[in-house]
Amino acid sequence: MKVAIYPGSFDPITSGHLNIIQRAANIFDKLIVCVMVNAGKNPMFTLEERVDLIRRVTKDIPNLEIHCSNQLLAEFAREQGSCVIVKGLRAVSDFENEFQMALINRKINPDLDTMFLTADKEYLYMSSSVVKELGSYGANLSDFLPKEIIPDFQRKLGK
Repeated sequence: MKVAIYPGSFDPITSGHLNIIQRAANIFDKLIVCVMVNAGKNPMFTLEERVDLIRRVTKDIPNLEIHCSNQLLAEFAREQGSCVIVKGLRAVSDFENEFQMALINRKINPDLDTMFLTADKEYLYMSSSVVKELGSYGANLSDFLPKEIIPDFQRKLGK
């Protein structure tokens, strides 16, 4: 069984994230979406809320599991029996950092490869940070967030 992990902070999960999840789930026998703890970020949603949001928008994907972790990704992958990390790329600027992380992960876990999926063209500009900024100005978020979680996002913003 080929198991892949799609890691991220998912704060919140965007339509771009969902696009990568759906495509990766079609490639692998099992896809684990792992909400990673990033000490350098101050998240809008708690870890539990992010897991819940992902569960709600991916409930129809049968070969998907949602986890969270505060350990090194390479170690988490080893524990899960995964040999592939899936990373979404939007632009060339994403590649430099993701390439460095792929090399570090492989150094820690030599059995671990990273597969890069380019975002579909309608998501190339999208990030959780951009969505948060747009939301703070009251923009229509229907092209940016899965419709099921827009009310949760707006509540967090106090709108």
